[in-house]
Amino acid sequence: MLRKKIGIIGAGVVGTAIGVVLHDKGYEIKGAYDIKPESTQLLAERTGCAIAASPEVIARSADLIFITPCDSAIQNVVDTLADRGAIHSGHTLVHMSGAQSSEVLDRAKEFGARVLSVHPLQSFANPDMAIENLPGSVFSIEGDRQAFDVAVCIVETLGGEYFFIDRKAKPLYHAGACVVSNYLVTIIDFGVKLLESTGIPKSMATRALLPLINGTLHNIENIGIPKCLTGPIARGDYSTIIKHLDCLEKMAPDLTKLYGWLGYYTAQIALEKGSIDKDAMENFQKVFMQELARVGSAQ
Repeated sequence: MLRKKIGIIGAGVVGTAIGVVLHDKGYEIKGAYDIKPESTQLLAERTGCAIAASPEVIARSADLIFITPCDSAIQNVVDTLADRGAIHSGHTLVHMSGAQSSEVLDRAKEFGARVLSVHPLQSFANPDMAIENLPGSVFSIEGDRQAFDVAVCIVETLGGEYFFIDRKAKPLYHAGACVVSNYLVTIIDFGVKLLESTGIPKSMATRALLPLINGTLHNIENIGIPKCLTGPIARGDYSTIIKHLDCLEKMAPDLTKLYGWLGYYTAQIALEKGSIDKDAMENFQKVFMQELARVGSAQ
């Protein structure tokens, strides 16, 4: 365990969760600050930390400072601390944003501080869920190499795994995380709308698809991608895909374009799985491109 005094600036979902979990693991949480004082209540109650009147109070009482407000406010926090002379060479500043790189903290380096981005690949709906889900997550780490031991110690304390990335790649990394988390919701909503188009009520459609969704996630976890790919494209079943497209045209034409692009991409995964050959993949992709061209010309 690092013998560091921890301060938290920004006591939202992630700031609260990291404070509570590290406190429960034996770390000393010296204090918390949030622009909305009421946001610090849960963190203070769970850790016994002080509620600070300003961000510089936190910086002057801690060695390891988690800056965890909304992404757009991180730069402002660092500038505030710098302008008020509250950063020194003994500090390590950490943010946990997926979208921002550690570059947003770089002004602190002018005072000899070290900066890190430690981002959990996890979805947090509220503080209680975040406290439960943060331990055991996989984290990306980037920033000052001299501070990597701090980041690794934090992750290992949380029982998680980690990998290092270059700060220049952070936007693409975050895009990948958004696709898996946010666009998964979009894909499921897409499937639900297809079922709704047949007359199935939305609530029933969602309940009906959940076992299939969970089964697919189980297969991804246990046998991986591309081996877990099933369905007509993976089987090389052109006739079923043609029926899908014909029925979409008649009953849900506004959903055809998304279906076509997903099918086009899925054909490549089926080739990687080895269940179809290159000619079959190209034939599938030709069918989807023809349909996409037809939909585009009709608009």
